[in-house]
Amino acid sequence: MAKAYVVLSFHETLLHQSDVDLLNGPYWLNDTIISFYFEYLEKVLFSNVNDILFVSPEVTQCIKMVTTEEIKIFLEPLNIDSKKFVFFALNDNSSPDTAGGMHWSLLVYSKIENCFFHLDSSSGINHDVAWDFASHLMTYFCRGDLINFVDKECVQQSNGYDCGVHVICNTERLAEYARSHRQISPCDMMFSINTTAKRKDIISIIQNLASGR
Repeated sequence: MAKAYVVLSFHETLLHQSDVDLLNGPYWLNDTIISFYFEYLEKVLFSNVNDILFVSPEVTQCIKMVTTEEIKIFLEPLNIDSKKFVFFALNDNSSPDTAGGMHWSLLVYSKIENCFFHLDSSSGINHDVAWDFASHLMTYFCRGDLINFVDKECVQQSNGYDCGVHVICNTERLAEYARSHRQISPCDMMFSINTTAKRKDIISIIQNLASGR
């Protein structure tokens, strides 16, 4: 079966052919592809940046399901106290036992700006999910002051399956802006996203890593 064929082992992520096939579209991206790209951002594109954290969808899902007191179990091993910007790939899955969901969006915590920024490429479908998750984290992150929550305007997807690609593109753009400008709020997210080209780009990255290039 295709699932048994391993294409790439990259740090904590194991990519099977069935995962990579999703990038050929028109398919919804799963947790594994987004986890891979978050690791690629951390280990390759932002390897020299120590205060930006990309939290995998699997860890995000675990945090959703635990008590506030237990959040530290998942974030402290990631050196959360040293991070100024934390990126969460968030979906609407409410089950503690299964991966997936129907829609991806991006939640970013900016310690410097004392704010959560939510970017949703489908008319705020995940607003309640993001608000609940941010509220869950606020007690953990809060050091006396209230933390703001902002639905940040971003480009909207033109179909029902490219939300994951938008999360990847938005994450990369905002992380680059945060690295250069040390803030999130002023970044213009109404930029053109070519989802077909990005899918091909991710396939190329996977192929190059698998071949050792």
